Amino acid sequence: MKKLTIISILSIATIFACKTTSGGKNEIVVMLQPKSDTQVSGSATFTEKGGVVTFEANIQGLTPGEHAIHIHEKADCSAADASSAGGHWNPTFKKHGKWGQGEYHKGDIGNFTADEKGNGTITFSTDEWCIGCGDETKDITGKGLIVHKGADDFTTQPTGNAGGRVACAGIIK
Repeated sequence: MKKLTIISILSIATIFACKTTSGGKNEIVVMLQPKSDTQVSGSATFTEKGGVVTFEANIQGLTPGEHAIHIHEKADCSAADASSAGGHWNPTFKKHGKWGQGEYHKGDIGNFTADEKGNGTITFSTDEWCIGCGDETKDITGKGLIVHKGADDFTTQPTGNAGGRVACAGIIK
């Protein structure tokens, strides 16, 4: 009987650690703030369902071409250049790289392309993130989302040589 009670308590604790909506999914929507004297704006949604987090972002005001987007250590966008968000989120202490190929930070989302009007979108899904689960190696809450001026080269350590930070949002419930 003790084992059943402990399992029940752990199950209840797990359910409340990751708040879910009535549809069985957990969601955070963030608004990107312009940084580094740009006009970049947009929104991003993180949705967790069935142990997979899907990230979708719509960004405006960019220069046409490729841009990097990463999760950074802190949900602090207070600095004019977003340096207050810290470096890339890297809870497993890996080298910077391309997601799914060799070593990479958990925050190394990758690149997306802005069209001739400066609009870009990106969608990304992974089971290596969670929303509010408390696992320091997976939990994206309390982190920062950064859009960079240029593309990630997936090689330069530790940032990918993606250039300045043109937009920032805190990933906060």
